[in-house]
Amino acid sequence: MGFHSVGANPAEQRITSSAPVDSNDNLNIISGKLWLNSDILIHPVEHYWTTNFDTTHIERVKSNQAKMAETVEKAKDAVAAVAEQVKNVTVGSGEQSAEGDKGPSKSAQKKAEKEAKKAAEKAAKAAKLAAAPAASGKKQEDTLGLTVTKTENFPQWYQEVVLKSEMIEYYTEISGFFVMRPATMYIWNVIRKWFTERIEAMGVDETNFPMFLSSKSLEKEKDHVEGFAPELAWVTKAGDKDLEVPVAVRPTSEAVMYPYYSKWIRSHRDLPLRLNQWNSVVRWEAKQTTPFLRAREFLWQEGHTAHLTEKLAGEEVLEILELYAGVYEQLLAVPVVRGTKTENEKFAGGYYTTTVEGYIPSNGRGIQGATSHCLGQNFSKMFDITVEDPAEKGKHLNVWQNSWGLSTRVIGVMVMIHGDDKGLVLPPRIAKVQVIIIPLGITKNTTEEAKAAHYDQLADIKATLKKSGVRVEDDQRDGYTPGWKFSDWELKGVPLRIEFGPKDAANGVVTFARRDNGEKGTIPIADVAVKVPELLETIQSDMYRRAEKAFDEHRIVVDEWEKVIPSLDAKNVVQIPFCLEPKCEDKIKELTTGKQDQNPDLSVPQAPSMGMKSLCIPFKQPKEVVAGQKCLNPECQAEAKKYVMFGRSY
Repeated sequence: MGFHSVGANPAEQRITSSAPVDSNDNLNIISGKLWLNSDILIHPVEHYWTTNFDTTHIERVKSNQAKMAETVEKAKDAVAAVAEQVKNVTVGSGEQSAEGDKGPSKSAQKKAEKEAKKAAEKAAKAAKLAAAPAASGKKQEDTLGLTVTKTENFPQWYQEVVLKSEMIEYYTEISGFFVMRPATMYIWNVIRKWFTERIEAMGVDETNFPMFLSSKSLEKEKDHVEGFAPELAWVTKAGDKDLEVPVAVRPTSEAVMYPYYSKWIRSHRDLPLRLNQWNSVVRWEAKQTTPFLRAREFLWQEGHTAHLTEKLAGEEVLEILELYAGVYEQLLAVPVVRGTKTENEKFAGGYYTTTVEGYIPSNGRGIQGATSHCLGQNFSKMFDITVEDPAEKGKHLNVWQNSWGLSTRVIGVMVMIHGDDKGLVLPPRIAKVQVIIIPLGITKNTTEEAKAAHYDQLADIKATLKKSGVRVEDDQRDGYTPGWKFSDWELKGVPLRIEFGPKDAANGVVTFARRDNGEKGTIPIADVAVKVPELLETIQSDMYRRAEKAFDEHRIVVDEWEKVIPSLDAKNVVQIPFCLEPKCEDKIKELTTGKQDQNPDLSVPQAPSMGMKSLCIPFKQPKEVVAGQKCLNPECQAEAKKYVMFGRSY
């Protein structure tokens, strides 16, 4: 079905006041006169939020909207009351009351009529602003669109994009939480389906464990939990009674799941045990939260598996990592670097961690995409997960375990890399609407017969595309200009727009416009079933190539310490010869902290003082470390072992 006018239009949802509105302050009837302070009653929104997205401001906006609607209704009632008073004045003019007093003079009557007319005009103006249809107009379109460019204010641009494109909403009851709207959940479900199909083929089964864990379970894995301790959320009461034993909301599920692995795995024949669950976890971040990238609750999948040998566990680690790379590269058109984390950055309590790392060109920062961990035998020793050695009777072995996870962070990375000054730019493979058809040439002078014929032809094109597997919709909403519709769908990132007017129909073509690069052209109607799917694949591959080119150009090898800071300031990540020692890594971060040159980072307030940290040890080394080559840290005399990718990061 197409999109039609239903309910409030976008403009109605974006009206706020520059100050809290009190209807008692703005509407008063004094001695039969109406005073309507319309100059402070309603102001069209120019900035729907602040740069930091103050949730109190958002709550105030919503409250003001309700109050203003109430104020407008009171204004209407008051105007009616004044009109009635004027009527009474007119009727009583020139007559005497029972006490012999004369009625109002003509000057008083005119004054009352003037006040009533003025009040009526102000009330009408207020009502019009509060419920104006989405007519075309630059000011209105600017309000609905983005207020900053991607280059001038990247963090505000990002937050405007995810909010105005209807991907998220701020959960104003508690800070740090976000509502995932249908546009986001569609993308997440595409990823979920793609990934689930592939891990099921590997023999991974789906499960679901409780979200709570006891302090006793946490004590078993002190080294692992230590990193999560500041972020744990505890439940201490049920109703009005204190719990005897507080329980924590899971930040991850090792402590919840592994006691049952110990119970279920009794023999080597029970291996491998491979389970995955899709859920949400809570990590009570003290840092500034950012939609998708850092939140107190987020959606993810977490896989937990057990194997007989290190070799079998290691093979799975890399197999899963390649699937994570596929999510980014094949679905989201985002290039990543595959590698291993350093000791400082690996999963707490794990044996080693592999990762896919992305890059955000707008601020030159690296970002962890997803991780696949080999836990070794550490957790199987904690939770007593053992089997008898099939090669030596009577000998028991601790199993080898893996865990791996991917979160909704992937969506934020995609938005940051592909979005532009018009809004989202979605890769076709994950777009809920791949093609939007917008009819042109329909005016108030168009006859119903001509209009019906045009829409019938449009419906045929839409049906043809659907049969070809294209996710297509049409926009037949009344009261919106074609230009407004173009901007609306561009903001939402739809990959391909088809425009279809009488001239197109006469020429037997449709006109298309690509969202990713703005290119326009025509396709014969007879060829849309083939040409449109081909064009969508071209858009997908072009988006990936552009992002890959940006990453390749800004991932540079640096062999001189003096070039590190200038390279970071030029929005690069650097690959440097490194000794791999944790203390040396700490020193590198210290040496680069606060050294940024007049190039403030565009993400968090403390960013100008941010030092660089290791992102990964790339599997594909940029070049070999030569014998005797020193670690790049000027205060380290150890020999380099690998080239390691460092950068400022999320």
